[in-house]
Amino acid sequence: MNRLARRRLGPALVMLLLGGCVYLPETTIRYDEKCGVYERKMTMQPYQVGSLMGCRDEGCVAGLVAAGVVSAASAVVTGSVVVVGNVVNWLEKQGQCLNPAPKADDPGAPAAK
Repeated sequence: MNRLARRRLGPALVMLLLGGCVYLPETTIRYDEKCGVYERKMTMQPYQVGSLMGCRDEGCVAGLVAAGVVSAASAVVTGSVVVVGNVVNWLEKQGQCLNPAPKADDPGAPAAK
């Protein structure tokens, strides 16, 4: 195997593993008994949408590169959506919490032991 072939093989293998995989946000809902509200949490979930296992010629490299770019872009976009969504959900929960935890400097708070 010549040097050029080895240099192309590494990125091609990485993109082959990532190829056909996109990331989508997923929201779970649970009831928080302490606050008396429903709490939402977002996570990133990978989904495989295709496989490029039968790839043999140089035209295949473009497909692998495109699949890697799509996978990376979906991870960045979905990650941003998840972070912003979780911040918004946390702020919403803080505003709706019926029994917030007392602060340490609150005069009505129980004394620490």
